[in-house]
Amino acid sequence: MSAAGAEPATGAEAAAAPLLTVRVDRKVYRRARTEAVEAVRGLAFSLRRREITCLIGPSGAGKTTTLRILLGLDRDFEGAVTPDPGEAGVAMVFQDPRLLPWRTIEQNVRLGLPRAGRARDLDALFESLGLTPWRARYPGALSLGMQRRVALARAMALGPRILVLDEPFVSLDDAAAASLRALVVGAVERSGTSVLMVTHNVGEAIEIADRLLLVSPRPAHLLAEIPLDRARSERDRAWTEATRHDLAGRFPDIVAR
Repeated sequence: MSAAGAEPATGAEAAAAPLLTVRVDRKVYRRARTEAVEAVRGLAFSLRRREITCLIGPSGAGKTTTLRILLGLDRDFEGAVTPDPGEAGVAMVFQDPRLLPWRTIEQNVRLGLPRAGRARDLDALFESLGLTPWRARYPGALSLGMQRRVALARAMALGPRILVLDEPFVSLDDAAAASLRALVVGAVERSGTSVLMVTHNVGEAIEIADRLLLVSPRPAHLLAEIPLDRARSERDRAWTEATRHDLAGRFPDIVAR
C-alpha cells in the first residue's frame, strides 16, 4: 500500500528500481586462537533488471564472502541485503558444474526444480542452450564447457530474477568461453534476468558487462563503478583493449596491463 499522499510508482520507476541491494558495512572472520580477519568493509552495490554486472578484484579480496552474503549463506555480518536473499529469486552457477554423474543431463536439470515442477516442459530451455541432443546422456560424456551449459540450464530452469555466476568461463578454451558468454547474454536478453558475475578476466567482463564493480584488496570495499554504455554488438577488440588499458592505468592494483 502506498503511503498517504504518495504517488504510486510508474512502470518506468518500477523497472528502474533495484532488484537487489547489498550493503556490507563490515564482515569479520573470528576463529579460536587466531587473529580476527576483516574481509569486507563498506562494500555496497545494487543489481538492476536486464543488466550484466561484473565484480572484479584480486584473489583473496572478499568476493566469495560477498557472494555468500548475497546468497544468504552467511548472515553473520554488519549491514543488510534487501530484499532478503530467500525472497529475491536468486539462482547460482558455481565454477564447478556440480553434476551428479549417475544422472542424465535432463535429470540433473530437473533435480534443481521444486518437486511439484519437475515434470514441466523444458524443451525451449534445452534448445536455447544447445543441449537438446544431450538430454539423455550422462555428464561424463560432456566437455567442461558443455557441463557448464548444463549448470546454467539448471539455474535458468528456476526462472530466476537474478543469476549469480562464479568464474563461469575459467579453464575453457577461447571458443567454448565465447560460446558460453553468448548464451549468458542471450539468456539476459530473452528473459530479462539480471546477472552478477565474478571474474578475474577483465577483457571478458568488458566484452559483455553493462557495469563493472571494482573492489579493493582485503578488506574489500568498492573502488569504482564503471558503466559500459557502448552496445555489445559494437565492442570490437580495439575498443575492449583500449578500455582495459584505461582501467589498468587508473586502477593498477586491480587491472593488469
